[in-house]
Amino acid sequence: MSRVAIVKGASPQEITVRALEMTDAHEAVPADRPVLIKPNYINARHPSTGITTDSRVIEGVVKFLKMHGVEDIIIGEGSGFADTFEAFKVAGVDAVAERWNVKLVDLNRDEFVEIEPKNPLALRKVKIAKTALESTIVSVPKLKPHRLARVTLSLKNMIGAVAPKGSMHNPLSEKIVDLVSIIKPSVAVIDGIIAGEGHETSGNPVVMNIVIAGTDPVAVDAVGSAVMGIPPNTVKHLRLAEKRGLGTCNLDRIEVVGEPIEKVRRKFRTSFLSKILGR
Repeated sequence: MSRVAIVKGASPQEITVRALEMTDAHEAVPADRPVLIKPNYINARHPSTGITTDSRVIEGVVKFLKMHGVEDIIIGEGSGFADTFEAFKVAGVDAVAERWNVKLVDLNRDEFVEIEPKNPLALRKVKIAKTALESTIVSVPKLKPHRLARVTLSLKNMIGAVAPKGSMHNPLSEKIVDLVSIIKPSVAVIDGIIAGEGHETSGNPVVMNIVIAGTDPVAVDAVGSAVMGIPPNTVKHLRLAEKRGLGTCNLDRIEVVGEPIEKVRRKFRTSFLSKILGR
């Protein structure tokens, strides 16, 4: 059974730490290896819009890692539609990095390494930021649906480490799984403080005040999908990831601790397109 924590509360930083403690996330993060915290800054909008990762959740991840002896911490993202450092500034991530003495990296400006996935579903070659390849990854996406992939959570968040990002589309679901087979997050933390419904950039905020976390990113994404009222078995890249052996998206094989899904579930409005293409 994969264990996933759902924690609700008034302090984003503290509920993040609690969710990570409840899932023994430190066991998946070696203290002697760099750790890349990978948020989702598709653009430079403030997290209150429901589009980008809340810096208070990132700060909770940093605090947790420091508590468990991890010192080499990087916050890195490659924004799709903005200057990454501008996105960091708008979200307040630059202040978090300064307070905790951690590095900020624009993955779009990183050195890239071309990788050929083994037995790919669709992705024959991909250029991945060297920082992502050399680090233990903590994926910290926003809780929100996606027009093409149904949901954009910890697995799809890895596209920020790729160049060019357009190379990941068509077929998107298969390429997400191929990418995650190379840079699979060791820990996933979904920011559901102010989630976003509609689609990935619609800017329709939904106050949830939850964090979802665990060491099986497929299971974490499955729980995140269910919380949004989207059955995980309707999300193609989750089904393919489970088939590839990257984790489980079957809710019957996931132990949910903290808040039950039923208590926090809210039916999110989604794009009509996602209902067709996400399958």
